[in-house]
Amino acid sequence: MSAAASIGPGANNGPATPKRGYSREQWESKLDSVKVSKANLNALVMNYLIIEGYQSAALKFAQEANISSSVALDSIDDRMQIRAAIHGGAIQEAIERINDLNPELLDTNPELHFSLLRMQLIELIRECTASPNGDIQPVLSFATTHLASRAQKNPAFLTDLERTMALLCFPRDNLAPQLAELMDPSLRRQVAARVNEAILEAQGVMREAKMRGLVRLWGWAENALRQEKVDFPSLDLKNIA
Repeated sequence: MSAAASIGPGANNGPATPKRGYSREQWESKLDSVKVSKANLNALVMNYLIIEGYQSAALKFAQEANISSSVALDSIDDRMQIRAAIHGGAIQEAIERINDLNPELLDTNPELHFSLLRMQLIELIRECTASPNGDIQPVLSFATTHLASRAQKNPAFLTDLERTMALLCFPRDNLAPQLAELMDPSLRRQVAARVNEAILEAQGVMREAKMRGLVRLWGWAENALRQEKVDFPSLDLKNIA
């Protein structure tokens, strides 16, 4: 048999590369060998508590760990009240709270301001279409007063406004998918997340907790190890990131 005939997909060209692996004890030993300073760990925890909105826990942790924060911890509750108002559909209340917390935030972020006003319009539509004889006049008045002038200056705003007003033309139980998503509560959560990020950015804080980025990095590392056919005890990240 020629040398060429012995090379190919079905040929045995030598011993297979042995599969590497770690027992749980070996894996945990490797993890334990990674040294993280107490100061860095405390900062990581405090960063998470601040960004995720755990004010009482942040205050208690700051006292127990004897650390300070560049962010006024009292402002955490303000952010959480704003988020709760948006989640509950109380958009006007949320806007007022935002202006109390940072009067310049919406003036300097027209996209965010428009998103809030459109969300408020959707809530008015939700209310007036809840019954067959609902009054659409508050919807028309709000759209004319607060959104029309903004939409005239921005094609993207105009498209969003037209799509939102189309909710008045169809029954709530028979909306096209692109319209139904406007009435879905998940849109409130999306707008609330954008508001929260904008407030944090204005306060000089990153938009996302460092811990979430580390979790994603861990997931990437696990995938890389799997691609290299390495056995190891994986971490369930589904409910963390």
